[in-house]
Amino acid sequence: MGAKVDEQTPLGAADGKSPRTPRGERTMRKILDAAREEFGERGFGDTSIVGITQRAGVALGTFYTYFDSKEALFQALVRDMSGQVRDAAAPAFNEFPHALDAARRGLELFLEFAREYRNIYRIIDEAEFVDPAAYREHYETTVTRIAGRLIAAREKGEVAADLSDEDIEILAWASMGANVFLGLRYSVWDSVDAARVAAVANRMFRKGISA
Repeated sequence: MGAKVDEQTPLGAADGKSPRTPRGERTMRKILDAAREEFGERGFGDTSIVGITQRAGVALGTFYTYFDSKEALFQALVRDMSGQVRDAAAPAFNEFPHALDAARRGLELFLEFAREYRNIYRIIDEAEFVDPAAYREHYETTVTRIAGRLIAAREKGEVAADLSDEDIEILAWASMGANVFLGLRYSVWDSVDAARVAAVANRMFRKGISA
Protein backbone atom coordinates (compact mmCIF):
# COMPACT_ATOMS: atom_id res chain seq x y z
CA MET A 1 0.00 0.00 0.00
CA GLY A 2 1.44 3.45 0.47
CA ALA A 3 -0.16 5.41 -2.37
CA LYS A 4 -0.75 9.08 -1.72
CA VAL A 5 -4.17 9.66 -0.21
CA ASP A 6 -6.61 12.01 -1.91
CA GLU A 7 -4.05 13.43 -4.32
CA GLN A 8 -5.68 15.74 -6.85
CA THR A 9 -5.49 14.62 -10.46
CA PRO A 10 -5.29 17.34 -13.14
CA LEU A 11 -8.04 17.46 -15.72
CA GLY A 12 -6.89 15.78 -18.89
CA ALA A 13 -7.55 13.14 -21.48
CA ALA A 14 -6.03 9.68 -21.03
CA ASP A 15 -3.82 10.14 -24.10
CA GLY A 16 -2.23 13.32 -22.74
CA LYS A 17 -4.26 15.91 -24.65
CA SER A 18 -4.59 18.04 -21.55
CA PRO A 19 -5.97 21.57 -21.92
CA ARG A 20 -3.32 24.27 -21.71
CA THR A 21 -5.54 27.23 -20.82
CA PRO A 22 -8.43 27.90 -18.43
CA ARG A 23 -10.68 28.20 -21.48
CA GLY A 24 -9.51 24.79 -22.66
CA GLU A 25 -10.23 23.32 -19.22
CA ARG A 26 -13.76 24.72 -19.34
CA THR A 27 -14.28 23.26 -22.82
CA MET A 28 -13.05 19.85 -21.77
CA ARG A 29 -15.27 19.99 -18.71
CA LYS A 30 -18.28 20.68 -20.94
CA ILE A 31 -17.42 17.65 -23.08
CA LEU A 32 -16.91 15.37 -20.08
CA ASP A 33 -20.14 16.52 -18.42
CA ALA A 34 -22.07 16.04 -21.65
CA ALA A 35 -20.51 12.59 -22.09
CA ARG A 36 -21.55 11.64 -18.57
CA GLU A 37 -25.16 12.46 -19.38
CA GLU A 38 -25.13 10.82 -22.82
CA PHE A 39 -23.39 7.62 -21.73
CA GLY A 40 -25.51 7.49 -18.59
CA GLU A 41 -28.78 7.85 -20.50
CA ARG A 42 -28.01 5.90 -23.67
CA GLY A 43 -25.17 3.55 -22.86
CA PHE A 44 -21.87 3.37 -24.72
CA GLY A 45 -23.18 1.67 -27.86
CA ASP A 46 -25.99 4.14 -28.54
CA THR A 47 -24.03 7.28 -27.69
CA SER A 48 -22.51 9.26 -30.57
CA ILE A 49 -19.80 11.88 -30.69
CA VAL A 50 -22.25 14.20 -32.47
CA GLY A 51 -24.75 13.79 -29.64
CA ILE A 52 -22.07 14.59 -27.08
CA THR A 53 -20.82 17.70 -28.86
CA GLN A 54 -24.36 18.95 -29.42
CA ARG A 55 -25.14 18.48 -25.76
CA ALA A 56 -21.89 20.19 -24.77
CA GLY A 57 -22.49 23.06 -27.19
CA VAL A 58 -19.11 22.67 -28.90
CA ALA A 59 -18.08 22.07 -32.50
CA LEU A 60 -17.33 18.55 -33.70
CA GLY A 61 -13.76 19.58 -34.51
CA THR A 62 -13.30 20.76 -30.93
CA PHE A 63 -13.95 17.23 -29.72
CA TYR A 64 -10.92 15.95 -31.61
CA THR A 65 -8.74 18.63 -30.03
CA TYR A 66 -9.03 16.64 -26.82
CA PHE A 67 -10.04 13.08 -27.75
CA ASP A 68 -9.16 10.76 -30.62
CA SER A 69 -12.31 8.66 -30.36
CA LYS A 70 -15.43 7.86 -28.38
CA GLU A 71 -13.45 5.11 -26.64
CA ALA A 72 -10.76 7.60 -25.55
CA LEU A 73 -13.44 9.91 -24.17
CA PHE A 74 -15.09 7.07 -22.28
CA GLN A 75 -11.77 6.11 -20.72
CA ALA A 76 -11.16 9.70 -19.66
CA LEU A 77 -14.70 9.94 -18.29
CA VAL A 78 -14.28 6.84 -16.11
CA ARG A 79 -11.09 8.31 -14.63
CA ASP A 80 -12.76 11.70 -14.24
CA MET A 81 -15.75 10.25 -12.41
CA SER A 82 -13.46 8.16 -10.22
CA GLY A 83 -11.72 11.41 -9.29
CA GLN A 84 -15.05 13.08 -8.58
CA VAL A 85 -16.02 10.27 -6.22
CA ARG A 86 -12.70 10.72 -4.42
CA ASP A 87 -13.12 14.49 -4.22
CA ALA A 88 -16.73 14.23 -3.01
CA ALA A 89 -15.64 12.23 0.04
CA ALA A 90 -12.34 14.05 0.64
CA PRO A 91 -13.69 16.78 3.00
CA ALA A 92 -14.57 14.09 5.55
CA PHE A 93 -10.89 13.30 6.08
CA ASN A 94 -10.12 16.91 6.90
CA GLU A 95 -13.20 17.30 9.11
CA PHE A 96 -12.63 14.32 11.39
CA PRO A 97 -9.26 13.30 12.84
CA HIS A 98 -10.39 9.76 13.80
CA ALA A 99 -10.36 7.37 10.85
CA LEU A 100 -13.69 5.69 11.62
CA ASP A 101 -15.48 9.02 12.12
CA ALA A 102 -14.03 10.18 8.81
CA ALA A 103 -15.12 6.94 7.13
CA ARG A 104 -18.69 7.44 8.32
CA ARG A 105 -18.79 10.99 7.02
CA GLY A 106 -17.05 9.96 3.79
CA LEU A 107 -19.72 7.33 3.13
CA GLU A 108 -22.43 9.89 3.81
CA LEU A 109 -20.88 12.27 1.29
CA PHE A 110 -20.54 9.46 -1.26
CA LEU A 111 -24.21 8.55 -0.85
CA GLU A 112 -25.15 12.16 -1.48
CA PHE A 113 -22.91 12.25 -4.55
CA ALA A 114 -24.39 9.01 -5.91
CA ARG A 115 -27.87 10.42 -5.44
CA GLU A 116 -27.00 13.47 -7.54
CA TYR A 117 -25.08 11.50 -10.20
CA ARG A 118 -26.97 8.22 -10.41
CA ASN A 119 -25.63 7.46 -13.88
CA ILE A 120 -22.16 6.84 -12.44
CA TYR A 121 -23.26 3.27 -11.79
CA ARG A 122 -24.17 2.59 -15.40
CA ILE A 123 -20.97 4.18 -16.67
CA ILE A 124 -18.65 2.32 -14.27
CA ASP A 125 -20.46 -0.98 -14.89
CA GLU A 126 -20.14 -0.55 -18.66
CA ALA A 127 -16.45 0.14 -18.27
CA GLU A 128 -15.95 -3.52 -17.35
CA PHE A 129 -16.65 -4.35 -21.01
CA VAL A 130 -15.72 -1.12 -22.83
CA ASP A 131 -12.45 -0.44 -21.00
CA PRO A 132 -11.55 -3.21 -18.51
CA ALA A 133 -8.28 -1.50 -17.55
CA ALA A 134 -10.04 1.71 -16.49
CA TYR A 135 -12.70 -0.34 -14.69
CA ARG A 136 -10.08 -2.19 -12.64
CA GLU A 137 -8.07 0.98 -12.05
CA HIS A 138 -11.14 2.71 -10.60
CA TYR A 139 -11.60 0.07 -7.91
CA GLU A 140 -7.94 -0.59 -7.21
CA THR A 141 -7.10 3.08 -6.66
CA THR A 142 -10.14 3.42 -4.39
CA VAL A 143 -8.98 0.45 -2.31
CA THR A 144 -5.45 1.85 -2.15
CA ARG A 145 -6.80 5.09 -0.64
CA ILE A 146 -8.95 3.26 1.91
CA ALA A 147 -6.13 0.91 2.88
CA GLY A 148 -3.71 3.83 3.23
CA ARG A 149 -6.06 5.50 5.70
CA LEU A 150 -6.52 2.27 7.67
CA ILE A 151 -2.77 1.71 7.89
CA ALA A 152 -2.35 5.25 9.22
CA ALA A 153 -5.20 4.61 11.68
CA ARG A 154 -3.51 1.41 12.87
CA GLU A 155 -0.32 3.34 13.55
CA LYS A 156 -2.31 5.87 15.61
CA GLY A 157 -4.04 3.14 17.60
CA GLU A 158 -7.47 3.85 16.13
CA VAL A 159 -7.97 0.34 14.73
CA ALA A 160 -6.71 -3.03 15.94
CA ALA A 161 -2.92 -3.20 16.09
CA ASP A 162 -2.82 -6.88 15.11
CA LEU A 163 -4.22 -6.22 11.63
CA SER A 164 -1.57 -7.00 9.02
CA ASP A 165 -1.28 -5.02 5.79
CA GLU A 166 -2.89 -7.97 4.00
CA ASP A 167 -5.76 -7.95 6.52
CA ILE A 168 -6.22 -4.25 5.92
CA GLU A 169 -6.34 -4.71 2.16
CA ILE A 170 -9.11 -7.29 2.61
CA LEU A 171 -11.01 -4.90 4.87
CA ALA A 172 -10.52 -2.09 2.34
CA TRP A 173 -12.12 -4.21 -0.40
CA ALA A 174 -14.94 -5.13 1.99
CA SER A 175 -15.49 -1.49 2.90
CA MET A 176 -15.52 -0.35 -0.71
CA GLY A 177 -17.88 -3.15 -1.70
CA ALA A 178 -20.28 -2.20 1.05
CA ASN A 179 -20.16 1.45 0.04
CA VAL A 180 -20.84 0.65 -3.62
CA PHE A 181 -23.93 -1.41 -2.87
CA LEU A 182 -25.19 0.96 -0.19
CA GLY A 183 -25.06 3.68 -2.82
CA LEU A 184 -26.93 1.51 -5.29
CA ARG A 185 -29.65 0.59 -2.81
CA TYR A 186 -30.08 3.84 -0.89
CA SER A 187 -29.11 6.52 -3.43
CA VAL A 188 -29.91 5.11 -6.89
CA TRP A 189 -32.84 2.76 -6.29
CA ASP A 190 -34.28 4.83 -3.44
CA SER A 191 -33.52 8.02 -1.54
CA VAL A 192 -32.91 7.27 2.13
CA ASP A 193 -31.31 9.57 4.71
CA ALA A 194 -27.61 9.33 3.93
CA ALA A 195 -26.49 10.15 7.47
CA ARG A 196 -28.53 7.30 8.96
CA VAL A 197 -27.31 4.75 6.40
CA ALA A 198 -23.69 5.81 6.98
CA ALA A 199 -24.07 5.64 10.76
CA VAL A 200 -25.54 2.12 10.71
CA ALA A 201 -22.86 0.85 8.30
CA ASN A 202 -20.15 2.49 10.38
CA ARG A 203 -21.26 0.58 13.49
CA MET A 204 -20.37 -2.69 11.77
CA PHE A 205 -16.79 -1.57 11.15
CA ARG A 206 -16.40 -0.04 14.60
CA LYS A 207 -17.41 -3.23 16.36
CA GLY A 208 -15.28 -5.31 14.01
CA ILE A 209 -11.94 -3.45 13.89
CA SER A 210 -11.85 -0.77 16.61
CA ALA A 211 -8.86 -1.00 18.93
